Amino acid sequence: MSTAANVPSTALVTGASSGLGTEFAEQLAARGHDLVLVARSEDRLREVAEELTRKHGVKTHVVVKDLSRQEAAREVAQELADRALTVDLLVNNAGFGTAGRFEQIAAERDHDLLMVNVVALVGLTHALLPGMLERGSGAVLNVGSTAAYQPSPYLSVYSASKTFVLNFSLALRQEYRGRGIKVTAVCPGPVETKFFEVVGTRNAAVAGSFTTPAPVVRTALAALDRDRPYVTPGLGNALSAHLTPRRPRSLVAWVGEKICRKALKPEDGRGVAAQSAAG
Repeated sequence: MSTAANVPSTALVTGASSGLGTEFAEQLAARGHDLVLVARSEDRLREVAEELTRKHGVKTHVVVKDLSRQEAAREVAQELADRALTVDLLVNNAGFGTAGRFEQIAAERDHDLLMVNVVALVGLTHALLPGMLERGSGAVLNVGSTAAYQPSPYLSVYSASKTFVLNFSLALRQEYRGRGIKVTAVCPGPVETKFFEVVGTRNAAVAGSFTTPAPVVRTALAALDRDRPYVTPGLGNALSAHLTPRRPRSLVAWVGEKICRKALKPEDGRGVAAQSAAG
């Protein structure tokens, strides 16, 4: 285990079965953290857990859970209590997106998106942050997106969910500054994961250049170490995020619609839905 000051000893990572979640688990294990890995895909999750234990000698605990379910966060917290596990770093990574014309996306899919991207994220934070406060230290790292910075037509529910993640993280950080709790949001651009294989087109990455999970996770953990409120990995992504005008909002949305048309399938313009490998 790492003995560095203020470094949490046990980290819980949601969506740990692939993509950014697996990379977070890898880099945290390399730092010496024990891990609680949460995802739906039991076989893959256990493979990841066994590999990290073998490679880094850390303890790994698997919690198989579908975070789109109403009671998911409460059930995860109960499993932690039943196993007498204390979590000092919560990485809310699990999430997925839908893309296309709003009326052609199944309402159930957008409902599940909000359950995973927003409700489960808040629920797990509610469940674990009080214990961090009691112990006088802890951290929450939330995975957002560059989509958080502006309205994104044809990605409307996804981008709105990530705007929530960013603003929630910033507000929470202000509440707990000086109380031993760090809160950081990471807002990456397009990342090479299975998200775009499932969506059916890489054009759903409407802005920014693709990167791989490793540098995104390194940047996120470095930002958390420095107690930064948020970070946008990649110079191009950061410039785009911070140089884009924020007002008038209607104009920003109009420009966003022109840019985000790329998310539509060119052959027929029908909506498409994607689920990341985070679950």
